[in-house]
Amino acid sequence: MDITPRPLGDTGVEVGPLGLGCWPLAGMTRDGITHAAAVATVAAALDAGISHLDTAYCYGERGESERAIAEAIAGQRRESAVIAGKCGIHWEPGRRQCVDGRPARLRAEVDESLARLGTDRLDLLYLHAADPAVPIEESAGELARLLTAGKTRAVGASNLSVEQLERFAAVCPLSACQMHFNMLQREIESEILPWCRRRGVTMFVYWPLMKGLLAGEMRRDLVFPPTDSRHKYPMFNGSEFQRNLDFVDAIRPVAIRLGCRLADVVLAWTAEQPGIGCVLFGATAADQVVRNAAALRCDLDDEARQAIATAIRDRGPVASRRPV
Repeated sequence: MDITPRPLGDTGVEVGPLGLGCWPLAGMTRDGITHAAAVATVAAALDAGISHLDTAYCYGERGESERAIAEAIAGQRRESAVIAGKCGIHWEPGRRQCVDGRPARLRAEVDESLARLGTDRLDLLYLHAADPAVPIEESAGELARLLTAGKTRAVGASNLSVEQLERFAAVCPLSACQMHFNMLQREIESEILPWCRRRGVTMFVYWPLMKGLLAGEMRRDLVFPPTDSRHKYPMFNGSEFQRNLDFVDAIRPVAIRLGCRLADVVLAWTAEQPGIGCVLFGATAADQVVRNAAALRCDLDDEARQAIATAIRDRGPVASRRPV
């Protein structure tokens, strides 16, 4: 994998090819995530040279993800971290997700996030999602004001359509876009990724391992407990799950030949796709971070790329679902 730092638009901020997605640290989709484990996971990422930490106001009912990051970066480590936050989604009682793009709400969330993180500015701030009740221009305008105020060094948008990105960028300088993407969920290749490449907008992608499926360690008889949100996604149910596991088996020989873990191959392939600036992987323990960081040392060859392309073609259309 090419580990050369990659520019975040024209902001002067740089990120590596891999970043730590800190949603799992919130403990809302997996059991047994302790604060100590979350802090250790973030620290392990920084120790492994993975400096980009991707979090959000809503990553935890009480900011658990941000609080873990704050403890891990305390002291001199803040300057070695590139922290991305998001605003625009919060939780109502009963874990009801609420999208709220009103300027006053966005400003309040950013201020609370900064306080939780123990820092005076973010390196990147995303609008987490579009609020259908608020014109996107109003939300973008507030992020532009936060940028001018120095509360973030760059602005991004997540989970928007091309039409929404156009309207956002007309009001606020847009340096980054974040969407889901992996070997089987490649919807952004049709419109969003080409739009970002034309505009010089850096693409950050999450779900590169399809919530663990492409890591190659799931059993065919696996049943997710109700507390694990993966049971809600079509790619983990019925014949779709079995076909996806067939795909995993088809690309497994690539990893064996290269002497890498399958997850390393998947992350390396994702990071080298045209227009992809940074690949975000999730983890809930320090040892998971260490294992995934090994992908930085995985180099694909043309034979590997061709085998993966063939497997993707043979798999065909995939039942998918967006997170927001």
